[in-house]
Amino acid sequence: MVLAFPTTVEQYTETDDINLPGEERLSDSPFVERVWYSRSDDGGAFISSAESHWEMVITKYRDETTLTVRGPETRATPAFSPPDAEFCGIVFKPGAFMPSFPINKVMDRQDINLPRASSKSFWLNGAAWQFPNFENADSFVSRLVREDMLVYDPLINVVLQEQSHSVSRRTMQRRFLQATGLTYAQMYQIQRARYATSLLKRGLSILDVVDTAGYSDQPHMTRALKHLMGQTPAQIANRNVTAPMSFLFKTPPF
Repeated sequence: MVLAFPTTVEQYTETDDINLPGEERLSDSPFVERVWYSRSDDGGAFISSAESHWEMVITKYRDETTLTVRGPETRATPAFSPPDAEFCGIVFKPGAFMPSFPINKVMDRQDINLPRASSKSFWLNGAAWQFPNFENADSFVSRLVREDMLVYDPLINVVLQEQSHSVSRRTMQRRFLQATGLTYAQMYQIQRARYATSLLKRGLSILDVVDTAGYSDQPHMTRALKHLMGQTPAQIANRNVTAPMSFLFKTPPF
């Protein structure tokens, strides 16, 4: 089944999650899926949901800025956000990766905080880089590409779109895992869970979401969402449930 990723700006005009204020936009870079911004007024505990993409997150907290390299997450985990913090994220497309940061070394919240060079810069590959922001993230990514620190494997998109290719299944699986940190099945399961969650938050009934998202039955979806999103379908659909989830972007059908 094809994992169809969004291609139009209209799909990014607002977020599906109302727990955290924020915004997101498409990027001009072919390496980037989206750039997002958010802030935590009160902070506190939340559920970090499964995510199939890797990203860089710039955090401003108490006059200090930190750049974090964060890989995909294969399960929901408890997390904490400090109060009065600002966040900017650069979410990379499947197939884009940094060879110096193997994805399997930063997955499942094994985050890497790059050392600060000054209040406005950090160290990367022996050089001081200025912290990017929501507006100039594309220029930052372009520099990564020019210096061969960010590369792209086009086979990944071919596989996701179920297009024909000449590489062996074993080679395809190896390259997919190297570039994304996930198997095709894991990426599909995560994307489906996030899509189902977005439908539940929009008010669709649980049974309708089971059918629309392609789960075999309600218990199947319940197990998947509990593991990947940290809440049952009923909890996700209930706006009175107070446990917030991580920033949930608009997730299209797959």
